[in-house]
Amino acid sequence: MKTNRELRGEQQGEFKKEIGVFGGISIIGGIMIGSGIFYVGSYVLQRTHMSLGQSLLSWVLGGVVCLLGGLCFAELGACEPRAGGMRVYIERAYHPVWGYISGIISCFLSGPGSIAAIAIALPTALNSYFQFTDLQIKLIAAGLVILFTVINLFGVKLGALLANVSMAAKLIPLAIIMFGALIFGKVTPEITFAPADGTTASFGSMLGMVSFAVVAALWAYDGWVNLNSVAEEVRNPGRNLPLAIIGGIGAITVLYTLFNFAIYRVLPHEEIVSLINSGELYLGTVVADRLMGGVGGIVVTLAMVIAMISSLNGMVLTFSRVYYSMAADGMFFRSYKKLHPKYGVPTASLLLQMAICIVFIFLRSLDQLTSLVVFAGQILVVMCVSAVFAYRKKFPEMQRPYKVWGYPFTVILALLANIGLMANSVMEDPIICVISVAIMLAGALSYFYFAKSNKIAPQQSGNAEKGE
Repeated sequence: MKTNRELRGEQQGEFKKEIGVFGGISIIGGIMIGSGIFYVGSYVLQRTHMSLGQSLLSWVLGGVVCLLGGLCFAELGACEPRAGGMRVYIERAYHPVWGYISGIISCFLSGPGSIAAIAIALPTALNSYFQFTDLQIKLIAAGLVILFTVINLFGVKLGALLANVSMAAKLIPLAIIMFGALIFGKVTPEITFAPADGTTASFGSMLGMVSFAVVAALWAYDGWVNLNSVAEEVRNPGRNLPLAIIGGIGAITVLYTLFNFAIYRVLPHEEIVSLINSGELYLGTVVADRLMGGVGGIVVTLAMVIAMISSLNGMVLTFSRVYYSMAADGMFFRSYKKLHPKYGVPTASLLLQMAICIVFIFLRSLDQLTSLVVFAGQILVVMCVSAVFAYRKKFPEMQRPYKVWGYPFTVILALLANIGLMANSVMEDPIICVISVAIMLAGALSYFYFAKSNKIAPQQSGNAEKGE
């Protein structure tokens, strides 16, 4: 029987290493910085009972949680820079069936669902200007998915270039708002950790509020795991991949924290509370209007559109590599492991992803569909973080150009933080969690079909001993 590594050796074509450090940071930032930065801050404030101190702390802790996980992903990606990301690490650390389940979730739920959601959100953000009908929004969203798929069909260099340009373009209006507010804002915010509604709270209850707020903040941080999916296309991945992951998460943590503090420099606390209670969640838009008048709203809308374009491009680029990775390991149809002879991209994977996204766009239950994968995604992140321990034990001789700082304590902290988030998800929406687990179990059934039809032997640990 053939091992997964032998099946990968039969693939046609090779990936082109076109992504550097800045390109990697741009891909991470392109996916992470979407529309969330403009409204998630209101949810964070609500969950901390309008405490400015707890709110800022929640943004910092959200970045720390991501950074702890990022350190683990940096070690795994540096020692095994293969397309597929989480699927590869989970398969190698535990069993191919777990890698397959993670791939199924990414290929048919979380990946296309996330792309479809961003594609729909983009024209929706312009609805106040153009008054699109629901059908028009869906048609525009489908057109956007087709457009960015075509762009990425012409090579990762073009997709990475778009990520670089859009990353810079969307940071400009964000910087104008943020630095304008920090410099010209006249409010001196009272950074206190006490609830603003006047109620007294114990240390334990405040810890619970901050934890609940961190979960909200993590929606804005979502996407940092995806650079590992294109690790095979990163130049000198042992150096550049960790630098891009750590640099990207660190920079975005600073950006998010400063952006929210800048809002507090312009809007008095009482006005913030009034706005949120009245349903106005886009505080950044209010700040822009206050600083620049009517043009401010246009600047914020422009920033949101560019942010979503960048996020959409990054998702189309990275998520498509999981189909390829599964096919290259014999766990998907063989045609999906072929790379374009000229552009070095998985053409069939990109086209299949596009088709699934378009189907999702026209489903009425899109929001419910994407929420199903949240809990499953948390399980996979926990498995990837703990895979650092499994790799160290199973493959002690594997070359590790980068090792997790503060091992094993940072890995343990990352595990505890993500397990805590899983527990919060169970308490908040147990039905969705049960459905997510059921989808994972159902996906496992098709694993045995591919394992039998392709006569795959489990990956032998010796294949990785030398870092092959």
